Amino acid sequence: MEHFQVKSKDKGSSARCGVLTTGRGEVRTPAFMPVGTSGAVKGVTPDRVKETGAEIILANTYHLMLRPGVEAVESIGGVHKLMGWAGPILTDSGGYQIFSLNSLMRISDEGVEFASHIDGTKFFLDAKGATEIQNRLGADIIMCFDECPPYPCERDKLEKAVARTIRWAGECKEAHANTEQLLFGIVQGGIELDLRKHCTEELIKIGFDGYAIGGLSVGEGHENMKGVVGHTIPLLPEERPRYLMGVGMPRDIIAAVAAGIDMFDCVIATRNGRNAYAFTFDGPVRMRNNAHIADPAPIEAGCDCYACTEFGRATIRHFFNIDEMLGPILTSIHNLRFFQRLMTEIRGRIETGEFAEWAKEQLAEKPTCDMGQENNRENGC
Repeated sequence: MEHFQVKSKDKGSSARCGVLTTGRGEVRTPAFMPVGTSGAVKGVTPDRVKETGAEIILANTYHLMLRPGVEAVESIGGVHKLMGWAGPILTDSGGYQIFSLNSLMRISDEGVEFASHIDGTKFFLDAKGATEIQNRLGADIIMCFDECPPYPCERDKLEKAVARTIRWAGECKEAHANTEQLLFGIVQGGIELDLRKHCTEELIKIGFDGYAIGGLSVGEGHENMKGVVGHTIPLLPEERPRYLMGVGMPRDIIAAVAAGIDMFDCVIATRNGRNAYAFTFDGPVRMRNNAHIADPAPIEAGCDCYACTEFGRATIRHFFNIDEMLGPILTSIHNLRFFQRLMTEIRGRIETGEFAEWAKEQLAEKPTCDMGQENNRENGC
């Protein structure tokens, strides 16, 4: 059975709607995946996450490997039991976290030796090990182990990172032993388009259930991101899902959907929620501002989330100012719902053939598309 089907395409762009089928249910695409790095979407219970409209969530191999450990996760019945989530889960391989969190590491073609950012304990992880750990965690979609270079990065280092990513992808494919899991390859290459092309072509030769574009949202900027995505998408198989890793700003999502991306993840919804920063279709709302002292209005008029239907801005501002955890929780719930509402709007526009014109307006005019903060991949914060 094919695990991905394109259901409709936009008339004026490369945007498309599809359905990704996993062993634990279907996911409508384009999709936004809330991030539960260490086994929880921070500050929000799984039932509330589900209420926001999320159909798939993400967890991270690196963090789960360190705490509570793969044996502990196995002993309680796998990552779904750990997270209290019955639907689809995707696990990142942990490569990004290893390279971003650990200053003490040694990398070779065989793998990476690194010191835990928690207590300095030394570990060695290679492509086979990362795959076996994900097989044991039991997520529905797992990712190849890759080398995610920083930005900017010297050309020779980028070339080595791409070569290792390709080599490790082959080793992951060979080691993959859980046929109920989909395995995605990851395209690397920084903003060097020829390296992106080479990496893509080599990954396709190996063959994967889906393909991710990694190494973006690391400081390269919106235009470079668009350039890399626009260059890479036409090289990828039409019949496989395409995942843009770590990208979550609304303007970036809209531009990437227009290019043909199907899946996104980012910590931005809950991280910004914890910092009193609410996303709305009329622009950002800073929940600590004095303007909300006596304002009974919801965070966003017309939003159907729990925070907006039960609480006003004044109450949520009060919670933040007294360091009551309910403030960050409610704003996180709202932000999670905002992103699902955004994806619903996107899918609806694609299905009616109106996406291209709508996207043009959003990117040109709407404050939704310029939230004033950089994208941010999960790094343990």
